[in-house]
Amino acid sequence: MKILYLDTSSKYLSLAVAQDNKVLSRTHRQLDRRHSAQLACLIDKMLKRAKVSLKEIDGFCVSKGPGSFTGLRIGITTIKGLAYVLQKPVVAVPSLDILAQNARAVINRRLSLPLQVCPIVDARQNKVYACLYQARPVKKGFSNGAGNGKVIRKSGYLLLPIAELLKKLKGEVLFLGDAISVYGEEIRKAKGIKAVFAGEKFWYPRASQAVPLALERFRTGKVDDTDSLVPLYLYPKTCQVKKA
Repeated sequence: MKILYLDTSSKYLSLAVAQDNKVLSRTHRQLDRRHSAQLACLIDKMLKRAKVSLKEIDGFCVSKGPGSFTGLRIGITTIKGLAYVLQKPVVAVPSLDILAQNARAVINRRLSLPLQVCPIVDARQNKVYACLYQARPVKKGFSNGAGNGKVIRKSGYLLLPIAELLKKLKGEVLFLGDAISVYGEEIRKAKGIKAVFAGEKFWYPRASQAVPLALERFRTGKVDDTDSLVPLYLYPKTCQVKKA
């Protein structure tokens, strides 16, 4: 199955073209004021690099947020337009789920499994977007690409002050996301938490990391209704941790 992936939830524009589990081409570049005008050209370049025509794409995957309001609108509108014209299915994946997949590239022998994973994205107004995950070992006889644990969501998608989030955590936690630059010191001082911080290159969602998430959705038929697809903003709802 050939899929075009797009993430515009952060300050980066991330694109990927994949055939099943194999990524054929990808790009991850910082957005600027011209990104909406550049997007069509970048998609065309990515398809040519992958040697895949737009008509050969079997489905689309787009990040639905939470994240940049403007970026999400542009990304989702673009994918909806392509899906409508080509009459192909769409899967919208929360950006926090994609970001959490970066944990698989960070985990090494110094971090034992299972491990708590917590992506945190700066939501302004002294709040963060966050979600709680657990990285688990791969079962014997199964491959997980990078060779690290599968990342499983354990909470709802949250919008809350960092202090409230830290009260919900204890033990060793791997943090990823741009809110580390804002709240890193507060996290380090939090009682009962052994914080591990991912490097800055792992702070942002990458479209290529959405491949296993989207494939599972397509294979199980859990596609989104293109007409009603809208970004996941979280504002102004009050979000509480709840069992996934």
